Amino acid sequence: MAEPGHSHQPSARGRGRNERHTVRLLRLLLWAGTAFQVTQGTGPELHACKESEYHYEYTACDSTGSRWRVAVPHTPGLCTSLPDPVKGTECSFSCNAGEFLDMKDQSCKPCAEGRYSLGTGIRFDEWDELPHGFASLSANMEIDDGLSESTENCTSSKWVPRGDYIASNTDECTATLMYAVNLKQSGTVNFEYYYPDSSIIFEFYVQNDQCQPNVDDSRWMKTTEKGWEFHSVELNRGNNVLYWRTTAFSVGSKVSKAVLTQLMYKWAKPKICGEDLEGAVKLPASGVKTLCPPCNPGFFKTNNSTCEPCPYGSYSNGSDCTHCPAGTQPAVGFEYKWWNTLPANMETTVLSGINFEYKGMTGWEVAGDYIYTAVGASDNDFMILTLVVPGFRPPESVMADTENKEVARITFVFETICSVNCELYFMVGMNSRTNTPVETWKGSKGKQSYTYTVEENATMSFTWAFQRTTFHEAGRKYTNDVAKIYSINVTNVMDGVASYCRPCALEASDIGSSCTSCPAGYYIDRDSGTCHSCPPNTILKAHQPYGVQACVPCGPGTKNNKIHSLCYNDCTFTRNTPARTFNYNFSTLANTVTLAGGSSFTSKGLKYFHHFTFSLCGNQGKKMSVCTDNVTDLRIPEGESGFSKSIAAYVCQAVIIPPEVTGYKAGVSSQPVSLADRLIGVTTDMTLDGITSPAELFHPESLGIPDVIFFYRSNDVTQSCSSGRSTTIRVRCNPQKSAPGSLSLPSTCSDGTCDGCNFHFLWESVAACPLCSVADYHAIVSSCVAGIQKTTYVWREPKLCSGGISLPEQRVTICKTIDFWLKVGISAGTCTAILLTVLTCYFWKKNQKLEYKYSKLVMNATLKDCDLPAADSCAIMEGEDVEDDLIFTSKKSLFGKIKSFTSKRTPDGFDSVPLKTSSGGPDMDL
Repeated sequence: MAEPGHSHQPSARGRGRNERHTVRLLRLLLWAGTAFQVTQGTGPELHACKESEYHYEYTACDSTGSRWRVAVPHTPGLCTSLPDPVKGTECSFSCNAGEFLDMKDQSCKPCAEGRYSLGTGIRFDEWDELPHGFASLSANMEIDDGLSESTENCTSSKWVPRGDYIASNTDECTATLMYAVNLKQSGTVNFEYYYPDSSIIFEFYVQNDQCQPNVDDSRWMKTTEKGWEFHSVELNRGNNVLYWRTTAFSVGSKVSKAVLTQLMYKWAKPKICGEDLEGAVKLPASGVKTLCPPCNPGFFKTNNSTCEPCPYGSYSNGSDCTHCPAGTQPAVGFEYKWWNTLPANMETTVLSGINFEYKGMTGWEVAGDYIYTAVGASDNDFMILTLVVPGFRPPESVMADTENKEVARITFVFETICSVNCELYFMVGMNSRTNTPVETWKGSKGKQSYTYTVEENATMSFTWAFQRTTFHEAGRKYTNDVAKIYSINVTNVMDGVASYCRPCALEASDIGSSCTSCPAGYYIDRDSGTCHSCPPNTILKAHQPYGVQACVPCGPGTKNNKIHSLCYNDCTFTRNTPARTFNYNFSTLANTVTLAGGSSFTSKGLKYFHHFTFSLCGNQGKKMSVCTDNVTDLRIPEGESGFSKSIAAYVCQAVIIPPEVTGYKAGVSSQPVSLADRLIGVTTDMTLDGITSPAELFHPESLGIPDVIFFYRSNDVTQSCSSGRSTTIRVRCNPQKSAPGSLSLPSTCSDGTCDGCNFHFLWESVAACPLCSVADYHAIVSSCVAGIQKTTYVWREPKLCSGGISLPEQRVTICKTIDFWLKVGISAGTCTAILLTVLTCYFWKKNQKLEYKYSKLVMNATLKDCDLPAADSCAIMEGEDVEDDLIFTSKKSLFGKIKSFTSKRTPDGFDSVPLKTSSGGPDMDL
């Protein structure tokens, strides 16, 4: 064991004044025989693992105290063919300080030069973050006459890692640092601490399997006067929980009233040990005073240190009761998180696992922060804890929601620590009827939460039963196996208590304003206290909230139901692109369909497979997929009624054992799990709200139409799936698969998931293709035959649409053939040529007459003004032809003549010819 160093003292003294009010732990050393087990899976078959690619670990010890040495790969999935498991050393085996266990030959060897070993100890001297296995809790332990914001909220008052030490809080809250360890042999815990402020109460204590603290002489830590000091406590074999707890007190005007209670120590019943035997531990002395733990929320502490419920209309966080402000009402329920005494509406007993008779024994014991199972008479006894609720008072908005029949909820946080096949049952009874199991956990389960939804307003009983082993063996071998419940919270309880007040709508009456409930889908206006409906495409996330911000928008491709309680898809979808708009209709996919996963086998060769049920869309958001647990029904004789647990969801999963394996007429369905409780949205994007649907999980689409993806979430939160489960369904257009099509699993994940939390499916169908539109067909026009022409409409190939518009009917029109139009053209051309010829001859003849007249005028113009023109002939007599033969010195073209003729014609139809004398006299017009 390394000696505590003193090199940290100067730095400790140099800390700021604010850190004087903290308690700091520098180094924690556990000197004990600890056992650690890690279970890892193997990956797909690749190459044989090399020695550098794996290491050895021990399995958990069995009831005989033996274990196995197994090879575990450093990175699962990179190699295979690991060495076979071999018999390991006995569980109590350990190496001495300065030695290490060589797992290859399972022997102790000395450490190399320059290295050291604690043997079976663990050292924690790096506090960059809270090490694994530690837990930091906070609570308000102050009891005074009033409440303030500084004392109500203690969630941030915890032990904070500061690099080379961990520090406690500095306010009036209680901070507890916890660490649990299972020792194979007795040992010690050593730590250094710095505790200079006497206004803080600092205590360290250890609790064993029976939650009994060690001798209290060393519980209260002494203040340090010269820097860091060393502290050591002996630990017993078995389970030990270490507690470092600090509580500060105000030094201002508000004086705290710390209430002390005397501790009384008694042997746990039944007493299974002898205190007079050699080496036996004596019962600690009673009478030591300690701070009273707080009451549960909704209760207040009386003068005689008992907890009483607050009257209706008020609330509390475990100290004093406060009246709800105007416009609010108490949220009644039961919230148990401090287990000083068993609540009045709870009882505990022991049921024999052999003859099923109740024994006059206590099955569960309170332990301050939790309640745990007692020892019992034998290991196969059932340790029973029952909570009775007389009825519920849900808001009216809850009762109006016919789709989600949630009247109330019960949520509890639990943990099981088992070395063999222990089982924890959670059972529900209604109106004094026999309790029926609704959930079972087998083996060790880490600290986790479970929620059960109550759907009927009746007197309910909730029962927890823990059985260490199902084997009928006499004696007690597994007393260290234990179940713990840390908190229980029941909502909307009739005649319950309140830890807070929620807003309500105000209703005017003769005696003033009073609280009333808003209709479903309505929120409360903060200023006026009136009810207003949520906007379209939004849902009311909480019951009776205030402000329009309580109306949460629905995701893409979804809309709200009538009472704004959920978002759903009505089996339609629209995708807009720059080229066109695609419309989808998935109504033929609205019915439930099923899919069976690949066969798997247990270690004993029992065949089973996962069975999935889907309800994609429509139905006003109602969850149509149902998975059941019919194991109980199959064991009940014919004619007797049984109980089947069933869940409804959009997507659910159950484990099916075929009838040829079980021997029953029908297959066994068990372990139903909801994979999709809420529809997040529908889109062609691969990511939505933190959920991703990887395209590479399925074969790529080849038609150029992107998949439409439905995104879902589940309400179940487990230790492995801290954010709950999620599901994506890729709906892909495939004209080759008629409706409803086919569902498939990812090629690399045979059970639909690669991590146990995110599930992915592919649904191919012709019904997943876009609706047909005018862009999906084209027209084919036939030739004109016998004066008739036909227009036929056909789909474009390949046809990538379904439903929508139909092809237009064939259109028939009257037409003329090419021969007819050819004849018409020739006739028209001939007529046009003849007309042009006639016109040409006419104008040519007319032009000759004009030329003759023009020549005459020119000849006459050359004579003198006093001379008369010589007559070249006698007067033209009637009937005489005036046409003479003329000889022109210049000839004009036919076009020129026509142009000249038209330009000389006057508006009255006569020709106008300009005349000029030879002497340049004035012009004359004829």
